[in-house]
Amino acid sequence: MSARSLLVTGGAGFIGSNFIRYWLEHHPSDTIVNLDALTYAGNLANLADVADNPNYNFVEGNIADPELVSKVMANCQLVVHFAAETHVDRSILNPSIFLETNVTGTNVLLQAALEHHLDRFHHISTDEVYGSLELGSTDRFNETTAYDPHSPYSASKAASDHLVRAYGQTYGLPFSITNCSNNYGQYQFPEKLVPLTITQVIQGKRVPVYGDGRHVRDWLFVQDHCRAIERVLLDKTTLGKTYLLGGLDQDVSNLELVKMILDKMGQDHQVIEMVADRQGHDRRYAVDWSLSTQELGWEPSVTLSQGLDQTIAWYQHNQQWWQPLKDQSQDFFETNYQSQPSTS
Repeated sequence: MSARSLLVTGGAGFIGSNFIRYWLEHHPSDTIVNLDALTYAGNLANLADVADNPNYNFVEGNIADPELVSKVMANCQLVVHFAAETHVDRSILNPSIFLETNVTGTNVLLQAALEHHLDRFHHISTDEVYGSLELGSTDRFNETTAYDPHSPYSASKAASDHLVRAYGQTYGLPFSITNCSNNYGQYQFPEKLVPLTITQVIQGKRVPVYGDGRHVRDWLFVQDHCRAIERVLLDKTTLGKTYLLGGLDQDVSNLELVKMILDKMGQDHQVIEMVADRQGHDRRYAVDWSLSTQELGWEPSVTLSQGLDQTIAWYQHNQQWWQPLKDQSQDFFETNYQSQPSTS
């Protein structure tokens, strides 16, 4: 197969940087342009090991800039669109930036994709667009689940999903979408639950858990996510389709997850601190990824326990990467994880 040229948006972030590293390793003849605005969660240190690769080029810029987007997309065949504001807590504090990036930015990319007649526009989205499931139920999100977003973040991602499909239906844009569950793994910004727990333990600090700790999320190891995206991109029959991607086949509460991490790190559970719950906190997410297995031959390659082992080891050996990030965001941590008892 001839070499491909990819534009990856948000490639300096957590999932995007893992995807770029994965793609260059498995498709060394392909070229990648990484367009990233380097907001608080974008970090070029995530890709220091590929910075000198002749097939990799970084461009700093905003996906809401039409002129820049058109320029960087001009010689690309595929777009893999990761760029997004993603943290629910931050969307509650400042919804406007989520609309600007996740909705307006996506629309700018879609217009450029039409202009340059791309082979595919692949959109990375979230299971949070489907809302919340009842705690204790066996229901799972699938590709036909109705949208019911509950936070400014998930509402902005739902809008971007609809825009991508609308461009496909209206203008014939070749697209595909993957809605993934909560990712974890190396290079994840330490505000998220898994790296927050690990780094708090390393620092000898309390570990905050929202509310009663019974909220349930599906957990997907980031390398498995990258493999799934690869399967979609390399299969022309996936055009026009949506695939859900998850990592678990049984529920694990946030409190159970934190305790798993503490046990693996030899830390007493007494360091857990129950804090006031997040506003509008969705109770349960669960993902049915059977279509991805049936049509793509994909399934998670590691268990949650195995993925956590790898993730813990990475953070233990890379404090020089995450420590400055926590220091720079200290005000955010203090605001969102206040030491007060939960009222739930």
